[in-house]
Amino acid sequence: MPDPSPADLDFLIVGECVADIVRTTGRSDRPHPGGSPANVAYGLARLGRRTALLTQLGDDPYGRLIRAHLASGGVTVLTDGQDVPTPTAIVTLDPSGSASYAFAIDWTLAPTPAPTPRARHVHLGSLASVQEPGAAVARRILSEARTAGATVSYDPNIRPALLADHRSAVAAVEHCVALSHLVKASDEDLAWLYPGIPVRDSAARWLTLGPTAVVVTCGRDGSFALTPAGETRTDAAPTTVVDTVGAGDSFMAALLATLDTPRPTLAAMTASLRTAAAAAAITVSRAGANPPSTAELTSALEYRALESR
Repeated sequence: MPDPSPADLDFLIVGECVADIVRTTGRSDRPHPGGSPANVAYGLARLGRRTALLTQLGDDPYGRLIRAHLASGGVTVLTDGQDVPTPTAIVTLDPSGSASYAFAIDWTLAPTPAPTPRARHVHLGSLASVQEPGAAVARRILSEARTAGATVSYDPNIRPALLADHRSAVAAVEHCVALSHLVKASDEDLAWLYPGIPVRDSAARWLTLGPTAVVVTCGRDGSFALTPAGETRTDAAPTTVVDTVGAGDSFMAALLATLDTPRPTLAAMTASLRTAAAAAAITVSRAGANPPSTAELTSALEYRALESR
């Protein structure tokens, strides 16, 4: 597939790729392509959106694994040209399928001409927004994209083990929140950023910083969204959990794919939350960050509609 020009893109995703080495007691380690922004890019491409990922990848076995994976989904990979080792994460699964992470990641994105002005939407995620020196470049790309008229989204996807300075992390996250139209975070993200403050209160404060929608995922308790027009909630979709790797990223991809305006109505947001919940449910029902295709997601939504009658 020829590389599209920025004008051809629906989405430009900015952020890290990571080789997730999944470790379960009694099994051999299993490497999976991962990294929150890379997962979102792959999820969007699987849903038929023209997507590019601006990232860093090494010319090593894990880097080649990730490149092949992204290409198989139709993602165009854009790099800064630096020869850096591909980041890794040891993902340990407990008996319930819940994941914990140990990272070996550097994010040194070089200043590079960003194709954001001609992308319809730009999304920034995870460590790329807070880990210096690359985070400053990533935040500049986000700012330039919004100035150029693109819609912008952000998912902090907090990894406390990699954030030594809490105050600096909060400042970097809030900078990105203020630049974004849509922000998605987990209840765990908000609890770490603002300990002792109710999650909904933190989300409501974010809404005053600039976004037109703040979405919070709460695991098995579903998700909710705050907008200037009000609040909406949806339940988690029923599923059998194999592992939770990539669930939030699959949710984010489906959310972006179904919201085509920087100022969604409450009804549109409710429908998008339900679609995103269905996407996350499919992802946790199988190993690794494996988001649904358009056909799989459509089938799951149709099945849920029939069940609700």
